[in-house]
Amino acid sequence: MRQGDRWAVLDRLPRAGHETAAAERQRLLRVHGRSVAWVPPLFLCAAIAVVDWNTTGEFRVISWIVLVPGIAAAICGVWGTAAFAVLSLLTYVLVDNAWPHQYQTGLPDFILVALGGILATLACAVRVRGDRRMLHMRDIAETTRRTVLRPLPPGWGDLDHAAVYLAADSEARVGGDFYDIQPGPRGTRVVLGDVQGKGLGAVEAAAALLGTFREAAYHEPELATVADRLEVRMLRHVRYRKAVGRDDGERFATGVLVGFPESRDPDVDFVAVVNFGHEPPLVVAPDGVRRLPPGDGLPLGLGDLVDGPPLVLRVPLAPGETLLLVSDGVTEARDAQGAFYPLRKRVAEAVSADPGTAEPQRLVAFVRDGTLRHCGGRLADDTTVFAVRRPGPGPVTTRSAAGD
Repeated sequence: MRQGDRWAVLDRLPRAGHETAAAERQRLLRVHGRSVAWVPPLFLCAAIAVVDWNTTGEFRVISWIVLVPGIAAAICGVWGTAAFAVLSLLTYVLVDNAWPHQYQTGLPDFILVALGGILATLACAVRVRGDRRMLHMRDIAETTRRTVLRPLPPGWGDLDHAAVYLAADSEARVGGDFYDIQPGPRGTRVVLGDVQGKGLGAVEAAAALLGTFREAAYHEPELATVADRLEVRMLRHVRYRKAVGRDDGERFATGVLVGFPESRDPDVDFVAVVNFGHEPPLVVAPDGVRRLPPGDGLPLGLGDLVDGPPLVLRVPLAPGETLLLVSDGVTEARDAQGAFYPLRKRVAEAVSADPGTAEPQRLVAFVRDGTLRHCGGRLADDTTVFAVRRPGPGPVTTRSAAGD
């Protein structure tokens, strides 16, 4: 799969809070790709004129036509709103003059309709400018996110892999979730992490950590050294932000660092793991689900609170077993009663019913869909689901979760 295709596929995945109000409004006001935003104000204009024509002279409603450009200002463009302002004024003049003189509303209501049209057009111009700015900021957020999370080629690092990112239901759509795979002469290293906080500050921290990971994971022979490099990078980043006057407080990042051995020998059935205060990964296999030990590491950026580096654990992971890593958007997703999403239980049930669910692409799709169902599509935090597997005999494959 080409890199561009990969992102096109990911764009079709359901995302919590993906659309801004402007994008949602544009989508709802289109039928078969054509805008129908002009229909409501036109219908209202005609309805007011007809009702006024069929009422008695003592009860005139033609001045209500001032509502027409107001409705248009909320859903149409500037020129469309201006056109409805003119149409409303002309309709007012024609209908009002059709009545006998004693029943005409006269100059005061004419001024009201004219002034209402002018104000509606100005309000529409302000709204359109705000919508464009919001859409532009959304595009910047998506571009930034894709810059941080580089596309991973199929079979990268001799691993089957699948991943999906779900944006939280919030205005600050950019968060600090990050993940990557880096092959090197000492094996393949995998990382998933979550920087505390949101916004560009969190993205900058994630980008800094990923840059260090890609270099250290390739060059450093020991996983403990890679972990130490990440800790130092986080501390340097925080100090730099303070020096330039953009103090984020004591920003930190939780994460999991995994080292796969260089050998593809099926008898090599272990991985090295360093946990920086993150939710322990799950090992998912056709015969069941188990959780890796949590380790004793503190989040990145807080390592100076303890003596010595975090412990590197050597844990069993046979070829064909899938390692499932998630950010806290999954484990902290709540339903209407406030209950957290029971990730391990749901995955175990799915694998028991269908062992094929343990494949990375199907597993990611299952967790994605289950999380969204559990929280009703309203995620409290950006969410990343990442599954990797050292394949057994047979070709290495990578597919997107969108196909399930």
